[in-house]
Amino acid sequence: MNDELYRDVTSLARRTPDWLHTLAEYGTDAGLLLLAALFAAAWWAAPRRAPVVAGAAGTAGAYGLSELLKVWVERERPCRAVHGAAAPLADCPPPGDWSFPSNHATIAGAAAVALAVAWPRIAGWVLPFAVVLAASRVFVGVHYPLDVAAGLALGAAVAAPCAALARVRIGGAGSRRRRGADTLTGARSPIE
Repeated sequence: MNDELYRDVTSLARRTPDWLHTLAEYGTDAGLLLLAALFAAAWWAAPRRAPVVAGAAGTAGAYGLSELLKVWVERERPCRAVHGAAAPLADCPPPGDWSFPSNHATIAGAAAVALAVAWPRIAGWVLPFAVVLAASRVFVGVHYPLDVAAGLALGAAVAAPCAALARVRIGGAGSRRRRGADTLTGARSPIE
């Protein structure tokens, strides 16, 4: 089923306009840069900084774990392994650059979930953006659909608890103090 879906997606990709090929090929890396820039923006705009830092650390941890899984699983890239598929839009990575899980999807899933926890105002678009970014790896022909799904799940599973725990640990009095409330009584300060 994974091979068949890969063939279907790469066949569809080959029938799309050239501008979409270019967007998908370069957009996967540009999308990761955008997520990194969002961590920098979240540092200034998010209600609290600790979840941003913890989410970034969780994203880095998820990437490291995905690298370990790649070496352990050693799954060949579909652009070399699936016979009868359309030629990939992107260059097929060299042998030994394993397919499972997708690092791009892992980073996208981790970053988007961590950013959504740390900076809830962007959750409505950053989460779907991560899914599109991850799916583009199948579209350009360098990953199986399962590689991408596993990467998204791995990234979210590692980064979300990091950001959420940091958010919980600093909640309570810290958030009230920021709004001018007394930390012991909760009474509002007359001077703000």
